[in-house]
Amino acid sequence: MKIAQPVQFGAWLLIVMNLFMAFASIWIFMRMAPAIEVIIARNAASLESCENMLTALLQANITIDDGSRPIERFRNALQNAEDNITEKKEPVVIRSIITYYPAAFTGDTLALAQTLSAIEALAEVNRKAMHRADIGAQQLGKAGAWAIVFMGTTSFIIGMIFLRSLQKNLSEPIEEIDAVITAFRQGASMRRCTMENPPQNIRKVFNNINELLDANISYKEYSAGNERVF
Repeated sequence: MKIAQPVQFGAWLLIVMNLFMAFASIWIFMRMAPAIEVIIARNAASLESCENMLTALLQANITIDDGSRPIERFRNALQNAEDNITEKKEPVVIRSIITYYPAAFTGDTLALAQTLSAIEALAEVNRKAMHRADIGAQQLGKAGAWAIVFMGTTSFIIGMIFLRSLQKNLSEPIEEIDAVITAFRQGASMRRCTMENPPQNIRKVFNNINELLDANISYKEYSAGNERVF
């Protein structure tokens, strides 16, 4: 029925909006997860390599023998850092470490200072990258939150419009028809369906009901006239 079309359209629109909001929320959380994984898998691994290199240098310079050669531990950590290059500045810093670390393990104070400075620079590069990734994840989260708020507000507005349409296209016409039929049954035969600016389909229904009531009255008058004649 054409009267039900606005109601059906509004209901489907609300369903689609809620589904869209749900999928958008899932997409936002799925986008945030990789940003966090990048921080853990890339930059955190490089920082761990820096810590291991510093530990190896410390062991070499204070002659702690824990059953492993410090320089081998240093080389392993350095290799891990080389295999995990993710930032533009890392190759230059790593080359500096490669240049100075052999002399640092022989007791060259200047080489040790240069190696420590390069390791510190490598750690700083990764810390800044982590900070940028964190800011990006926060911005994505905030943008996603505001997007969900916007979609929720839009859904609320559509819901209010739908309720108003439901009231105008269904509730008010049904109440008017009920009132007219009730009045007619109680003897108020002149009561007719009226409504300010009704939709076209509702106006058609009202006209049909009014015509039926008019025809009923005409039939009664005609019947009453014939009875008087006879």
